[in-house]
Amino acid sequence: MQEYSTPGEVQVPPSENLTTSLWENERAYPNRPAVAHRVGGRFVDVSTRDFTAQVRDIAKGLIAIGIEPGQRVCVYSATRLEWTLLDYAIWAAGAVTVPIYETSSAEQVEWIVSDSEAVAIFAETAELRATFDEVSGSLPDCEHVFVIDEGGIEEVKSRGADVSDDDVTARATAVTGDDLATIVYTSGTTGRPKGCIITHGNFVWDAAQVEKHLGGVFSAGESTLLFLPLAHIFARVIQVGCVRSGVKLGFSTGIPQLLEELGLFKPTFLLSVPRVFEKVYNGAQQKAHADGKGAIFDKAAQTAIDFSRESRSGKVGLRTKLLHGLFDKLVYGKLRDAMGGRVTYAVSGGAALGERLGHFFNGIGVTILEGYGLTETTAGATLNSPDHVKIGTVGRPIPGTSVRIAEDGEILLKGGNVFQGYYNNEAASEEVLESDGWFHSGDIGELDDEGYLRITGRKKEIIVTAGGKNVAPAVLEDRMRSHPLISQSMVVGDAQPFIAALIAIDSDDFPRWAKEHGKEGKSVSDLVDDPDLRAEIQGAVDNANKAVSKAEAIKAFRILPEDFTIEGGELTPSLKVKRNVVADKYGHVIDDIYSSKKS
Repeated sequence: MQEYSTPGEVQVPPSENLTTSLWENERAYPNRPAVAHRVGGRFVDVSTRDFTAQVRDIAKGLIAIGIEPGQRVCVYSATRLEWTLLDYAIWAAGAVTVPIYETSSAEQVEWIVSDSEAVAIFAETAELRATFDEVSGSLPDCEHVFVIDEGGIEEVKSRGADVSDDDVTARATAVTGDDLATIVYTSGTTGRPKGCIITHGNFVWDAAQVEKHLGGVFSAGESTLLFLPLAHIFARVIQVGCVRSGVKLGFSTGIPQLLEELGLFKPTFLLSVPRVFEKVYNGAQQKAHADGKGAIFDKAAQTAIDFSRESRSGKVGLRTKLLHGLFDKLVYGKLRDAMGGRVTYAVSGGAALGERLGHFFNGIGVTILEGYGLTETTAGATLNSPDHVKIGTVGRPIPGTSVRIAEDGEILLKGGNVFQGYYNNEAASEEVLESDGWFHSGDIGELDDEGYLRITGRKKEIIVTAGGKNVAPAVLEDRMRSHPLISQSMVVGDAQPFIAALIAIDSDDFPRWAKEHGKEGKSVSDLVDDPDLRAEIQGAVDNANKAVSKAEAIKAFRILPEDFTIEGGELTPSLKVKRNVVADKYGHVIDDIYSSKKS
């Protein structure tokens, strides 16, 4: 059994809650930009004074309509300024925020509202209100429904005209670190989502340690553009950290506008998931090849990787140094400009990034700090820091956190960020929480001698072949996804004689490939057995197989007619593959793999 603990924990007073720093910043830095949102073709700053005033006015309205301390209020919306305003207003009123992804179905909404016993909900749009209305008949306790895009927040503010500032202060200051701040429902890759009980203390403690761990990256005067869903714990803890530390928090209007808005907002750091970084790389590569500059880009990419690897080893060769200087002018500078021109660090979480991609971005001058955590650990548990980066790992534990590797390889975590259990589900809580505070993550990993953690798979996803070989699918799947044509992959083979894979094609890259191969007008479903497409994918499979032993290698694959989507049910809102859903939907394809002699 291995264990590593990081010293230097930032002590958080038991009385501190999530709004404490908000009021302190209002007094100390009233004119400092707190947030920014897009208005027309530019981003408009909102000062700490004005942001806090809006939070206070919404809190007054919540008090006026009868929201009591500890009651649950749902926010059913995409990421936007109003999401953060509502979050802090709910906390200021002493209540509890329950996030719902805007992609959630009526059945999922019904479960979350019902299980959390919410008394109010803010839906972003009329369409989301209609989704809620489909199930509202079975939710009589959810008495208050407001639509953000139809003036719902202004309506709430108007209700609070007779509530005083002192009333809000009394509510807000009565909350301590032990009080419930939010119930965040897990994505539910298997079964119904479970509600994670996260306190004010969990959030504040985690944000304080991450702020220390990241040093100057996360400090007043810096800025980030938020485009990940605030319904997910990763974006939420960054939101809290920004408000605490004075980082200006910008709100993107959506992924389709992201590149344009990075140029408009010019953040100093980003947070994202690996799939976005893969898209940035693949998109740049495809554009270069389409413009006849593919050979230059490929050489520049390899030089960036070589430069990063050699820098880590302490000695950069002269040839690499000269090429790197040349490509910095020709290629790397343009990539940095595409991210706004000021980004030097990015925080990545949610899945493994992969060493090659990590070295590529590091080599172009944007260091990606991979981290690891779960909803149950209030996101951040381990994280690479600017001064201590080991590419290919998810870093060391943040200060005050301990990581232990159990005898079976499972990662156990302990610290002030560990949640209090699952709401209304004591049995599930007892399965993962030990009496001495250790949390069983369900992930498999390894600790090196310096305390850096490497994730190797999910305990429940370990495949055991008919020959008794244990195979962690994540290693293979991550490598395959690095190919621009592959959107998602799922390795199968439990109790079977060999390992195989289901491959979903990237809809953005497919038209380019089809045009280059004289197959314009064809869909993926037309070409699942096409020799050229299969040959292309075989190359990605061969590359993935280099990372494993022969017994673990993929022996067969099938190209699926459609990509995995959130709407189709194959992906969670945080883009994790729902393996049981995919296995059920494509059970006939899996059966064909193992009944057919062809590979």
